[in-house]
Amino acid sequence: MNNTLSRIVAFNKTRLPKMVAIKYRLMEQNLFRFYRGTCHMFYEDLAGDSNFLNAPPVWISGDLHLENFGSFTGDNEQVYFDLNDFDEAILAPATWELLRALISIYVGFKSLNIEDEKAGKMAHLFLQSYKNTLLKGKPDYVEASTAKGIICEFLTKVNRRKQRRILIKRTTLKKKRVQMHTANPKHFKIRNHLKQKLINHINEWLKTDEKSPYNYSVVDVVFRLAGTGSVGLERYAFLLKSSNDIGHKYILLDMKEAAPSSLSSYTPIKQPTWESEAERVIAIQQKMQNRCPALLSVCQFNGKSFIMQEMQPAKDNLNFGLLLRYKDMCSVIDTMGMLTASSQLRSSGQSGSAITDELIDFAKKGDWEDSLLYYARQYAQQVEKYYQEFLNELPALQKQEALHKKKNRTEDTSPLRDDIETIEKHAQELLDK
Repeated sequence: MNNTLSRIVAFNKTRLPKMVAIKYRLMEQNLFRFYRGTCHMFYEDLAGDSNFLNAPPVWISGDLHLENFGSFTGDNEQVYFDLNDFDEAILAPATWELLRALISIYVGFKSLNIEDEKAGKMAHLFLQSYKNTLLKGKPDYVEASTAKGIICEFLTKVNRRKQRRILIKRTTLKKKRVQMHTANPKHFKIRNHLKQKLINHINEWLKTDEKSPYNYSVVDVVFRLAGTGSVGLERYAFLLKSSNDIGHKYILLDMKEAAPSSLSSYTPIKQPTWESEAERVIAIQQKMQNRCPALLSVCQFNGKSFIMQEMQPAKDNLNFGLLLRYKDMCSVIDTMGMLTASSQLRSSGQSGSAITDELIDFAKKGDWEDSLLYYARQYAQQVEKYYQEFLNELPALQKQEALHKKKNRTEDTSPLRDDIETIEKHAQELLDK
């Protein structure tokens, strides 16, 4: 096993093996998907370079890439476009967030077969937008009523989606009862004893948590597959039914296990003490976003902390592969740079982060731009090498693990009831899509 694969295996060894197998297949898909699944390797490598430590400490999402910007309905029922993934969020040098985003531009464009020259221009545009926003010293935001161009079209489209749309995709009618759709390739059956335990626990949580939809109760629950980097952690989707006429008759609730940030071993900056990993994620998200999604809360289950939020019809990521016009690409990248700076300004001067004046001074200096762009270009090439090594070695690992399972038949303690054949079938359906 080469060094690249051994690092990936070591990071994922505490996760659910059946799901990790799917994660590896997703990472096989293309260079960008591989980059999304190896955030830990990026920061492990970056920690060895002291050139980017001399930057203001800011709250960062930790895994900022092209597909971690998207739409959602805020707690004021307006639809927003913003950073939308905070699993890796932490206090770190401002340059770390920028590098992760810049490299995603080079890697993402490579995956889409867009020439390097355009990638370079977009990376430069991202930094200019980021810097110009910092210089203003005031955070900005994007909502459906004020958005322009392609993002306006995107938000207008998702804003029209109804609750019925998400229910049709994820539920089915069986014996005159609405249930979660286990034929959906992102859904998996749960062992009966765990299923009942989850239902009882969430019903109690719904009654007692101040941010929960108290007038709902659980109808059904499945294991849920979503994302790339977080695959292998426990994640569940609940179907809830209203006990009265308040709100929608049915809603879907996402319950996602929160793991330690993969940056925590590498950032040199002292962190606050959090009650749990889920508290960390939500607390930083609330600092950085202009508005947070509705029903964002925390739940403890089986000694682990989970992030709870409603699964919304308006929640979506902008598919960069569908942006055919150069003008649209520029508009989106410019907005992403603005939102990145805005998230840092919005959370400035809080629990150890730099104050606004320090961020303005950082932007005025601007002597860090060339070094960031150079590192991003070089590291994007390193990601390609890692990806090729991963592709070369993965078949041997898969064969080795299959043999190990045959020789060592131990009790399956996974929450999943589905057998490996069903899981493989679901994985193939996802890849085919």
